[in-house]
Amino acid sequence: MAVKIKLKRLGKIRSPHYRIVIADSRTRRDGRAIEEIGKYQPTYHPSVIEVDADRVAYWLGVGAQPTEPVLAILKKTGDWQKFKGEPAPAPLLVAEPKKARPSFEALGSDDSAKGEAITQKKKAEKKDEAAAESSESTEA
Repeated sequence: MAVKIKLKRLGKIRSPHYRIVIADSRTRRDGRAIEEIGKYQPTYHPSVIEVDADRVAYWLGVGAQPTEPVLAILKKTGDWQKFKGEPAPAPLLVAEPKKARPSFEALGSDDSAKGEAITQKKKAEKKDEAAAESSESTEA
């Protein structure tokens, strides 16, 4: 039985995500896999590549053949060079972690008038006007 390391496609029509799997060479692309050893998400910037290096080394050692796309991924992660005994490539570009947005309380903590309305309420204005009119009419 010939074993291949290949990509198994997941995701929506225009949003592909792949799992790097070990499968029999005769199975279809998204068919049954022996083992999942990583994932690849090309639509993210930068692309997400996660590979279990120990399992890749094991499967390459027992004779599993990577497909061309998987070979390119393994060369980027350095697992192929480690297997062949070549020097490692430059490190991959890693996405910066997203900064947490400040909470509402943290933004308004330096404000001394906490919980008070900035503008006057309309009902209060109407009552003040009505009281002023009634006091004017009683004076005249």
